[in-house]
Amino acid sequence: MGRIHIDLFTTLDGVAQAPGGPEEDPTDDFAFGGWQAPLIDEVVGEQIDSGMDGMDALLLGRRTYDIFAAYWPHQGGGIADLFNRLPKYVASRQSPELEWKGSTLLGADTVAGLRELREKHQNIHVIGSLDFVQTLFAERLFDQLNLWVYPILLGTGKKVFAGGVVPTNLRLIEPVVASPKGAVMQRYAVVEGTPGVGNMAEIDQA
Repeated sequence: MGRIHIDLFTTLDGVAQAPGGPEEDPTDDFAFGGWQAPLIDEVVGEQIDSGMDGMDALLLGRRTYDIFAAYWPHQGGGIADLFNRLPKYVASRQSPELEWKGSTLLGADTVAGLRELREKHQNIHVIGSLDFVQTLFAERLFDQLNLWVYPILLGTGKKVFAGGVVPTNLRLIEPVVASPKGAVMQRYAVVEGTPGVGNMAEIDQA
């Protein structure tokens, strides 16, 4: 059974809107589009590249798909070659024209569509796609969460967990990596069960 990875770039206060550029998602007059660019360094680049090892499918929300489809087919080498080669699945409530080679509409039944993808692929990555990701969080339809956390506070913008989540246990599966400019890479796997509770006073007395 394949795994679904969610890859997100976020500020320290949880804003994940439009990290890549001013036109990426200007919803609600967001003024900080492209906030990630000044904080990219060699370590961030290495982590992004290594995070794509083994990826065999892309799963994207409609907005992110449109951005990728307008850019990556015209690029070459590295990430471009990978993205252009991989099968791409698009989550959308509409029936858009998907002109990027290898693109398929996921379908209206998200749960059934993800089940089929897990049977076809081993490592399916959702990159960005913040609106679609809220559905995955709310329904616990993911296996791994990869967060690049950047040392800035924006105070406004779409948040990583804006749509709500179900109580979920996560386990850090690799050592945290910090970049020279302060970005921190964290990779978590979803594990069984729900978060437990306890009494700190009893722990202090033990």
